[in-house]
Amino acid sequence: MENKREDRIQRLLLALKKTDKIHLKEASLLLNVSEMTIRRDLNVAPAPVILLGGYIVMDPKNNPATHYFVSEQKMRQVAEKKRLASRAAGLIQTNDTVFFDCGTTMPYVIESIPETLVFTAICYSLNTFLALQEKPHCDVILCGGAFKSSNSIFTPLGRSSELDYIRPSKAFISAAGVSIEHGVTCYNFDELLMKHQAMERSAQSILVADSTKFDQVRPAAIAPLARFNVLVSDAEPPRAYLDFCSQSDIPLLV
Repeated sequence: MENKREDRIQRLLLALKKTDKIHLKEASLLLNVSEMTIRRDLNVAPAPVILLGGYIVMDPKNNPATHYFVSEQKMRQVAEKKRLASRAAGLIQTNDTVFFDCGTTMPYVIESIPETLVFTAICYSLNTFLALQEKPHCDVILCGGAFKSSNSIFTPLGRSSELDYIRPSKAFISAAGVSIEHGVTCYNFDELLMKHQAMERSAQSILVADSTKFDQVRPAAIAPLARFNVLVSDAEPPRAYLDFCSQSDIPLLV
């Protein structure tokens, strides 16, 4: 069984020498196995290729010049992310213009959006962009700039970005830490410009954070918790957060 898995991975590596990515459906046809088999191959043990937003790509961690921390995080808290994803996706309505933040939670939210829904999406990260490409009735706007391999995002080279010309109806913001005292935080300072701009320009700012993020504080400050209009998580947070959301008139969706 292990030899068959290794053989399939080697065939994927050969195919990726000719292209930068392979859709999961194409890989299934190439290897003559189910998509579930390929997912299992890539999840049971470390492999030189990874599944990202429905595409199989080379794992950038194998390139000493880059450090792709998004790929290291993508298999953590999967159950929690999937639980909150459908709740968050249910907030998107027909013809909405929605900003999707970077991180590993957003692709799960996007996968939960109905295939028939017509909407416009704005993003600035590679994994989010690839996930949005799978939605047949979604018009995608990718904010460009310099590519940051550590968190797979594009950052503007100048003072302007595509968001200067857009008023999203909703902004889904991800975070690595949520604290009543210290606010909502993340690891990477280079994400802050787009997060802040999206929150300033959007009618609603929706915080999407699984329950492991509560009472955690990371170095980069996104905003005070009271700045968000809605909080979506996979389970109820500690009592202090329930009281805070109630007093601040922030709907808590779990």
